[in-house]
Amino acid sequence: MAKHTAKITLILLAMFIATQLIGLTVINFYLKDNIKIPYGFDEENLPVEKDFSFYLKFLVSFVVSLGIAIVLVLLLMKIQSVWFIRGWFFVVISLALGITLTAITTKLNLIYPSLFALVLGIFLAFIKVFRRNIIVHNITELLIYPGIAVIFVAMFNLTTIMILLFLISAYDIWAVWHTGIMQKMAKFQINTLGIFSGFFLPYASKETKEKIKLLKLKYKDKEIPESIVKRKKLKISLAILGGGDVIFLIIAAGVFLKTFHSLYASLTIVLF
Repeated sequence: MAKHTAKITLILLAMFIATQLIGLTVINFYLKDNIKIPYGFDEENLPVEKDFSFYLKFLVSFVVSLGIAIVLVLLLMKIQSVWFIRGWFFVVISLALGITLTAITTKLNLIYPSLFALVLGIFLAFIKVFRRNIIVHNITELLIYPGIAVIFVAMFNLTTIMILLFLISAYDIWAVWHTGIMQKMAKFQINTLGIFSGFFLPYASKETKEKIKLLKLKYKDKEIPESIVKRKKLKISLAILGGGDVIFLIIAAGVFLKTFHSLYASLTIVLF
């Protein structure tokens, strides 16, 4: 694991905690006020009283679906289907942002809050996926995972969410330390797609920053040639925190909130 500066590590930690807290706030909004999740993700077709078999069946289907999605992404990476993956990202991000932002627009008493939230979500998703702005990228990451988590909180109970966390941990060990799949997926997203499903912080040493500053003055509005970058040995480090490390804890915290009706109980998941 790459070692980062204390400042960068603290920024990543702060963004992680902020996302968890935003997630709990959004989940609490939908649970407490019994507000339907927009865009067809509400729970109308789910049984009111859910027994353990319901949760177990969903856990199995969720894990299978997740496995299929990972295989599909790997196949799309292999055939370099860049625009399809970007389109996939764009749709998911737009909907997730819309769900999170609906909590805000509803509280602001706006007319058609979910529609307004979706329009704003589409706008931000477009910049994130197709214009690739680092500030927009990280700000939207704070809002994407809460929106996705809200959908799945109703589908898990304490037992199945703990099983899921165990399975995800086992997958992480396999994907990172044994096969390197996670690193390959991250490199493909960053280098080929120009986006990343997680927090993304590029940074450089003071010496490198000074060199870049001088080159920017020299080339002004022109792009610095890649040959110059290599010759000057300008090394830009990357600090990343994958979305999987964020979203599953939000779902778990949401399940605790749903079960115990206590923010304190759900905060134990976030903090420990």
